[in-house]
Amino acid sequence: MDTIFLEQVAVKTTLGVPDWERLKPQTIILDIEINYDLSKSCQSDAIEDTIDYGLVVNRIQETLTEHSFKLVEALAEHVCQLILKEFHAEKVRIKVAKPAVLPRLKALGVIIERQK
Repeated sequence: MDTIFLEQVAVKTTLGVPDWERLKPQTIILDIEINYDLSKSCQSDAIEDTIDYGLVVNRIQETLTEHSFKLVEALAEHVCQLILKEFHAEKVRIKVAKPAVLPRLKALGVIIERQK
């Protein structure tokens, strides 16, 4: 299986358990790996035969603007299911990082994988 990757995707969303974290949108960083059969697009050189990366990023930003989450786990699951269903991926691996949310901590987050 082939892999499309989107690295260091910065998006704004409302995320967090404490009330102070939910007062305004914060930037989170996503690293996404999408398993998809790219053999047809390798031959055709046509966007219709692959996943349009720009559409994926735009759709993620759109859904994270519409929804808020308390847990990074729930956000990660939501994005995985969106990519699996709307973009017909075989498998998705996502890393969600909340940068500099706590003192002495570069980032915190989760990595999950889901497949059809």
